[in-house]
Amino acid sequence: MSCVSDKRWESFPDMFSAGLSLKETQDGEKEAKFNAKFPFEKVFPVYAMSLSKPDTDSILNSGRDPIWEAVREEAKLEAEKEPILSSFLYASILAHDCLEQALAFVLANRLQNPTLLATQLMDIFSNVMMHDRDIQRSIRLDVQAFIDRDPACLSYSSALLYLKGYHSLQSYRVAHALWKQGRNVLALALQSRISEVFGVDIHPAAKIGDGILLDHGTGVVIGETAVVGNRVSLMHGVTLGGTGKETGDRHPKVGDLALLGACVTVLGNIKIGEGAMIAAGSLVLKHVLPHSMVAGTPAQVIGSIDEQDPSLTMNHDATKEFFKHVAVKPRNDEENKDGGHINVHRQLQLYVKKNKIRMVKVLWKPYTRI
Repeated sequence: MSCVSDKRWESFPDMFSAGLSLKETQDGEKEAKFNAKFPFEKVFPVYAMSLSKPDTDSILNSGRDPIWEAVREEAKLEAEKEPILSSFLYASILAHDCLEQALAFVLANRLQNPTLLATQLMDIFSNVMMHDRDIQRSIRLDVQAFIDRDPACLSYSSALLYLKGYHSLQSYRVAHALWKQGRNVLALALQSRISEVFGVDIHPAAKIGDGILLDHGTGVVIGETAVVGNRVSLMHGVTLGGTGKETGDRHPKVGDLALLGACVTVLGNIKIGEGAMIAAGSLVLKHVLPHSMVAGTPAQVIGSIDEQDPSLTMNHDATKEFFKHVAVKPRNDEENKDGGHINVHRQLQLYVKKNKIRMVKVLWKPYTRI
């Protein structure tokens, strides 16, 4: 896994003075075809502002990087399909020799503002990612999670370039590394920009594992003492928050392979067990057992999960059939033998028995028909 060479890095400003599109020749060599002048100073301020050469001493040098190779090949194909994007794809991907530098470039240009310059951000992101093997592993496991679990993610390069859930997660990882280094003010400044640009608010002190999917990302809030395990999937609008003004360890702990559906709210220092599934729109105020299925406001256990882990199957609509059955009204008096009550408990028991689903505990209560 090599990075940008000294000679190539110094030649970037010259190359960017004109738009470049790459075309593969029959001999496999690259030919540069120059087009009309392109306003790189406005579109790609990192290189226009004479970025200093990064220190690449600690970059992984252990052979092939299949994900980076795939990103480059996809970028070349996309540049051929959409020539108008060739300069963008070259500046964002093809001009770099490793995933870390390309990602640092993309994030710096997304998060820059008039007082937090892209050159500064590029230096920060590059320095952290080049020297942190945990982040180098995480950015690859995360992009693979998007490919595996998000049907809207068509390629590795699309995740790298366009998906703000991926961008916000990797920006958080840099902020978290800075927080651990004691650079708290800079970490909080990054958190602020991430929240403004991506609509995702993750405290830099929170601990998040590898292989994470932030699907859409919009509205995700993760508090300071929250912990998220490995291979967890979080849909949009998920909140892992506290319950008041108390200090100390006050945020949720989410186990490996858990799935939190859209707009799930988990409050307080409670545990979401490994492989648990929280249905969309639920409010969780109590501990959730491993491999259990909870739903409602407040959330209650409605079943258990025996097969594949929900974070990998992404089946966060698992309660649809349950709710459909408990909402059915009895057709005649013979079906309603509880004196005007719909026996929801009995309906669920029959449905579970018919479909061979193992229940943990049914907590539904009969409702009075009006």
